[in-house]
Amino acid sequence: MEEVFGFLKKCGTFYIATEEGDQPRVRPFGVVNIFEGKLYIQTGKSKNVSKQMQINPNVEICALMDGKWLRLAGKVVRDDRREPKESMLEANPVLKNMYSADDDNTEVLYFENAKATFYSFTEEPKVIEF
Repeated sequence: MEEVFGFLKKCGTFYIATEEGDQPRVRPFGVVNIFEGKLYIQTGKSKNVSKQMQINPNVEICALMDGKWLRLAGKVVRDDRREPKESMLEANPVLKNMYSADDDNTEVLYFENAKATFYSFTEEPKVIEF
């Protein structure tokens, strides 16, 4: 999981796919965190992406950097505790202008049953499950 976290953190922007009815939806994300041994992402509960993940928590992330790319598929689980929200905000201070651990909008979600696959044109795929 640390390798997946490091890749996502270093690449900066990654893309998350959800679904809305029968339509796929993809948008950029840019923050991740590890808290209590789990990989977390963050969004706002008021956003469509949050609503989509609550209906269907199966998502996939795609990230590209230095000729390698990562596909991370799994189920995301909302964690409403204050502690993981605080940890996310401390690890990603840019969020503090928009979110607070105590507001009713901040949402952190961790991956469960995740399968990450690293790809490149020159190496065999590498799979990490967590």
